[in-house]
Amino acid sequence: MAGRVLVVDDEQEIRTVLRAYLEAEGHLVTEAATGAEALRRVLAADGTAPDLVLLDVGLPDLDGLDVLRTLRRDSDVYVILVTARAEEADTLVGLATGADDYVTKPFSPREVVARVRTVLRRRRETAPGAPPDDGVLRFDGLVLDPHRRELRVGRREVQLSALEFDLLHALVASPGRVFSRAQLLEEVWGYDFYGDPRVVDVHVRSIRRALGDDAADPRLVGTVRGVGYKFLPRPEGEP
Repeated sequence: MAGRVLVVDDEQEIRTVLRAYLEAEGHLVTEAATGAEALRRVLAADGTAPDLVLLDVGLPDLDGLDVLRTLRRDSDVYVILVTARAEEADTLVGLATGADDYVTKPFSPREVVARVRTVLRRRRETAPGAPPDDGVLRFDGLVLDPHRRELRVGRREVQLSALEFDLLHALVASPGRVFSRAQLLEEVWGYDFYGDPRVVDVHVRSIRRALGDDAADPRLVGTVRGVGYKFLPRPEGEP
């Protein structure tokens, strides 16, 4: 699925290579060399905002993770981190901050294109002519609309990153089913994931915080020790 991709890196050579590969895939590519320029392009109100950002962590003006935090506060754009920081802690911090995926330098441009293709494939748009409540899932005060990409718990609207929304939707769509981490990676990431499967744990913790779900005694997203996760609540209307 082609889309608008913003490549953010202070190295012109990297931007040029990634642009060539992405455009060959049919994507419309723009570039930014600084964090400030990236924020301006993503938050533009003129209809040119990207669908996905390839965001280098080591930018000259702003730390890439600070750029990511701002994006997550003001936008639901997909973000793939590009980082030379191989340390596990840095990777997990980036995912906890709201990145949808990450690649480490040095990387294969073909791998980056494959990651972009997979992430953009997750976009779900309202089907033409579909009724307003088509596909809406309702459970015990939680209402998840996959077409409008809206989530409410009680009267509260809950904001999730694009990937977190997809992860929660996978769980909610099969209440009570236990998903292993590998199954969730395949269901949501959609490709053979070669990174740390604990990225699932990081995103589940973020989802729980957003839902107000107590990790020690979860009401919505439960942990099956040694296996993975499942969606817990009773269907709406049950005593």
